[in-house]
Amino acid sequence: MSDSGNPYSSFDGQMTGHAHLGDTPPRGHIRDTTTAGFAKDVLEESRKQPVLVDFWAPWCGPCRQLAPVIEKVVGESNGRVKLAKLNIDDHPAIPGQLGIQSIPAVVAFVNGQPVDGFMGAIPESQVRQFIEKLAGPAGNAGEAELTAALDEADGLVAAGDFEGAAQLFGAVMQADPESVRAIAGIAECMLGTGQHERASQLVSNLPETLAKAPELQAIARKLEQINEARKLGDPQALEHELALDPDNHEARMKLAKILNVQGRREEAAEHLLMIMRRDRAFDDDGARRQLLQFFDVWGPKDPVTAMARRKLSSILFS
Repeated sequence: MSDSGNPYSSFDGQMTGHAHLGDTPPRGHIRDTTTAGFAKDVLEESRKQPVLVDFWAPWCGPCRQLAPVIEKVVGESNGRVKLAKLNIDDHPAIPGQLGIQSIPAVVAFVNGQPVDGFMGAIPESQVRQFIEKLAGPAGNAGEAELTAALDEADGLVAAGDFEGAAQLFGAVMQADPESVRAIAGIAECMLGTGQHERASQLVSNLPETLAKAPELQAIARKLEQINEARKLGDPQALEHELALDPDNHEARMKLAKILNVQGRREEAAEHLLMIMRRDRAFDDDGARRQLLQFFDVWGPKDPVTAMARRKLSSILFS
């Protein structure tokens, strides 16, 4: 997947939470070309996948009608085709050689050769049919590629490589701007590098239909936990209090919440389990309720979730 036009392709602490989350089609497979760049942009690229060349001019009304339609369909093709746009006023040589007499004209290139085309501002349905005829109907290959990229990005997050993960998540969003896993992954990378405000802005500015997704709800809860932990005091002071009084459950609860947002999940879980072993009634069974909230954010596949669930069961049913 190309990184061209991808706002997340360079992490460097500069990710934003808004780009490519609206209705603008991703431009990773769409570019302007020139006479000098035609061989590389069209002929060479067409050996990898079909390339459509849109011959247009600024004064052409039908060209302006066709442009958003063809860009939308190409943007939704997940890389099965690419689009090169050539302004014939600025670059008349290529259309002259191809015998282009009127515009808009679209010519499809495969393996370096023109193979098909159409003229005029045709409807979106016909553009889609043209691309499916050229590249085949959309199948599961694109989805499999995106899933593989997301799986790899999740692995990088687990390894602490937030920059590498952000590049992959951004590439997925270029192909699918509403990928919940990719958006949540970007937010996770922001949290991993201390960009809590950016992550909060990203989540709060999402459309309601996306914000309700479980992955993004988990990010929202994690942000709530981070904000709460900031108000709970100095963890070293809390540890000192516990050294003096191991039954100071309030201090232990606060320490568990702080350790959780620091990524020290196993320690956080152990503190809550210790409260439950010593006093199940504390804070109306608050330690168990807090641990369940941790599970919601960590997810069922997290090894610490599995470990803590086993220990929790032994306490509850012993």
